[in-house]
This record gives sequence, structure tokens and C-alpha cells, in this order.
Amino acid sequence: MLKACVIGMGPIGNLHAATYASDKRTELLGVCDIIPERADLGAKRHGARAYYDAETMLKELKPDIVSVATDGWERGGDHYVPTMQAFNAGCHVLCEKPISDDLNKAKDMVLTARKLNRCFGLDFNHRFTDAARAAKRWQDEGLIGSLLFCNMALWIGKNQDFPSPYYHLKALNPHSCEIMRYFMGDVEAVHTFAMRAPGITTNWSTASINMKFENGAVGHLTSSYDIARGHPMERCEVAGVKGRLVFEDMWREATLYPAGSQEKRVFTNPVFGGYEGFDDTFFDRIHAFIGAVHDGVRPEDIDGSGWQGLQAQMVIEAAIESLKTGQVVYLKEFYKDFI
Repeated sequence: MLKACVIGMGPIGNLHAATYASDKRTELLGVCDIIPERADLGAKRHGARAYYDAETMLKELKPDIVSVATDGWERGGDHYVPTMQAFNAGCHVLCEKPISDDLNKAKDMVLTARKLNRCFGLDFNHRFTDAARAAKRWQDEGLIGSLLFCNMALWIGKNQDFPSPYYHLKALNPHSCEIMRYFMGDVEAVHTFAMRAPGITTNWSTASINMKFENGAVGHLTSSYDIARGHPMERCEVAGVKGRLVFEDMWREATLYPAGSQEKRVFTNPVFGGYEGFDDTFFDRIHAFIGAVHDGVRPEDIDGSGWQGLQAQMVIEAAIESLKTGQVVYLKEFYKDFI
């Protein structure tokens, strides 16, 4: 049985803790938060020991697997230190997205995991669902053929100012960019337009990002913090010469539209035994990471890896550079001295 700990006991950290506590392959030993009340409440709720210092917890409990669910600047600012502490303590790490608000730190996290042969995953829960798996299976079976385009949209109603002008782009789009790369491959170039909704003064709250992929296909991402939550809130469309596939709201439904046919194939989340809500997407992704570590999957073969998280963040940073300059940004040129 794997010994597990969680660092960062906000709402998402509690989902991680609940998953470790309920999985037969893991034993939740400790939870940690710099806010003592959070750590104490989480420990009581999940039957674990409370810690207020991550390094102390790692030294005393010696976990095999650690979730890092801290927050910080642009939602990823506090990920670096506890992730590196966990790697150096001999742990495999599942980190919340974004990997880091700082690309150099993100790169250091990925390279350290490789050097120490640790499994490093990102919580890309938006595609760790049965609907997303059905869509990917259709693609892998050749049912959409050679790729043509991908249209992705994701919106959540925040409707507020944030200290960083790029908060929305960095905090929301790790999911979007990782999903697009998952289906379409590496991104060659991006071009970004953005706006601030009425009443928003500091951050770019709605963005339109055009992409060209290295395989020649094209794509588009619309992301927004300005639309009130409702249904749907997420949609991914992938098209090829043989047809299109669409999956909506992560877990709700996936549809295959074969070219030249009036019939379609649909996967619908089942009423019994399916996902009951958004939290189930976290459980699915965390269970998948537990399974990979438990089964001895090689670090380089982890699905939703730190490397994939770094690649998604690089697309976002290139999109921000395009927004600043008004120019198309070619990723290989932009990152020629980075990787």
C-alpha cells in the first residue's frame, strides 16, 4: 500500500485527501497547510495527522505519493517549493495546475523529477473522464482521419479584477491548451486577441487565441472569466477528413460525426454509475495517478505529466507574448534558449 500525503488543504486539497483516504491502494497519513485551521480540519475530516510545515511532514511520515494543492500568485505561485521538497524526499508528486506561474521554475520541477526518477503528474481532470477517453479512442481508431482543425472553448464566471493582468489566461487555460495538445500535437504558432469585460480594469478577462500545430492543422481557443456559470461551460471539437468528434462539459457527453453520414455515435454519462458532478473528475484523475504509481508505470509514461503541463504553460506564455506585441509568436523561435 502506498503512503500518501496532501500539501494545501483548500477545497481541492480536500478532494485529493478524500481520494487517497478511500482508495484501497493508498493510506492517507498526513495533511499540511500553512493555515493551521485548514490542516486541523482536514486531518479530522480524513483521519490523518495535521502538519503546518511540509518539510517536517515529509521527513516524519516518508510518504510514497504526495499531492500539491497549494495556491499562490496566478494560482501556481506556491507549487514550486513543496513539489521540490517532495521530490527530494523521495516522493512521486501529483500537482495542481498550472504547473507554476514561472516557466523557469516549471522547467526545474520537470527536470528534477526526471533526474530523480519520480513520477510527476498534473491534475488535468478535465480530460480524465470517460467521455474524453471515448473521444480519444475514436481518434486513435482512425475514425476522424488526418487532422484539420480543433475548436476549444472554456468559460467560468469570475467577473472580478485580479492583481495580474494575465491571471485568467494562466489559471484557466492549462486545461484548454493541454486538451488541444492531447488531440492535436505540438503547437507551432499562436496569435492572441483579448478584452476586458465592462467593469474589469486590471486583467484580460476574455481571450481569443488562434493556433497552428506542427502537423499543419489549425485551431482556435476561446476562454473567458466573464460568462456566468451554466451549461455547457466547456466544449472541444476535433475535425479530420473522415469526421468530427465533440465532447462537452468534460464528463457529460462525447459525439462522433462521421463525414458523409447522417448517423452519429454518442457516449452519454450514465445515470447509474456515472459521474454525479464536477468533483468526480478530480477523483478519476487522482485514481489514475495512484494506479500509475502503484502499477510501476515509468515516470516518462505518466499520462497528464509534468512535461505535458510545462508544454501547455509554454503555449500560454507564447499567447501572452502575442497579446503584448500584437504579433504571431512562433514557439520554437520564442523558446530557442529555453528548451
